[in-house]
Amino acid sequence: MPLAVYVLGLGIFALTTSEYMVSGLMPALSAEFDVSFAAVGYLVTVYAGAMAVGGPLLTVALLKLSRKNALLGLVVVFVAGQVLGAMAQNYGMMVAARLVTAVAAAAFFGVALTACAELVGGEKFARASSLVLGGLMFGTVLGLPAATLVGEQFGWRISFAAVAGVAVLVGLLLAKALPPLPAPPSMPMAGQLAIFRSGKLWAVYATSLLLIGATFAGFTYFVPILTEVTGFSEGIVPLLLVIYGVATIVGNNVVGRLADRFTIQVLAVGLVVTIAAMVLFALFAQSAVVAIAALVVIGLTGVSMNPALVTRGARIGQNNMMVNSVHTACIMLGVMVGSWIGGLGINGGLGLRGPLWIGAVLAVLGLLTLVPDMLALRRSSPVAEQV
Repeated sequence: MPLAVYVLGLGIFALTTSEYMVSGLMPALSAEFDVSFAAVGYLVTVYAGAMAVGGPLLTVALLKLSRKNALLGLVVVFVAGQVLGAMAQNYGMMVAARLVTAVAAAAFFGVALTACAELVGGEKFARASSLVLGGLMFGTVLGLPAATLVGEQFGWRISFAAVAGVAVLVGLLLAKALPPLPAPPSMPMAGQLAIFRSGKLWAVYATSLLLIGATFAGFTYFVPILTEVTGFSEGIVPLLLVIYGVATIVGNNVVGRLADRFTIQVLAVGLVVTIAAMVLFALFAQSAVVAIAALVVIGLTGVSMNPALVTRGARIGQNNMMVNSVHTACIMLGVMVGSWIGGLGINGGLGLRGPLWIGAVLAVLGLLTLVPDMLALRRSSPVAEQV
């Protein structure tokens, strides 16, 4: 793999760490700005929402730039937002900083995946994208704890500055390792948007939103489920989340190796296994053995499906940068929708097991969106292209 692929993964690591770091710094930020924990939690929601809406809009402005210049420009914007966050004197200033970094992050995802495909070619895209998207998993497993530790030891402002420093390093490495990758010939906006008339593309987006939504419907509430229902002590839960994170890294690597040849099959199996794990977890959440097993399985088959999801989207969308950016937005919407509906389940009387049942339902709906492709695979010859 070209060195630039790994650098793009490091960039995604920095962006993911930035998205979730406020969760680890919640007590310090709450005290600094004199706001509730819920208000600090909304900073994650704001980030995800800005990624979903602002990312595609910013991508439009980058279509005529070379991939390299677009990525370097986005790194500059991200660093500016992160530094603004480090200097924030009030909650409103922090919200503004989160909006800036989120929009840059969303566009970076789309451009990075497009550049990744151009660097390695279609036959290795799933493997390369798994390395790039591995930054998501490492950002959760390593970046979030590291940002929290730095914040506890040196203050939350230094933690924000440290993430900005990692992004600066990414920019320097991209300047050295990434070839220019010029933009394709200019096309009228109507031509750029014509691809979005494809029903297949919207099926791709639906699958991604529902699969990620299913995962986050459960994952968002794992901590109270594990403590209140399963009975684990609060001191054990961080270790269980690390186990979950390691499972996502393993799953991401395995899916990346398989998804180039067996995209639809990998997604179908992943969704079926996720459904089974959610249902068993919901039925037997009081069992520590079942809870740990379900945690590992959901880690292996939830967000770990991202390489297969983006490979399918890139093929249907012909590696169009706007398509990739909107795909990223759909994945972010999946995070928001899953967390929101899971919470509605709890408040609606389903209890803490409710998010798991809701996750299973969303995964079933995701599986249904794959039915046309699975039927097409059955009708086609073994050597037919699998998309």
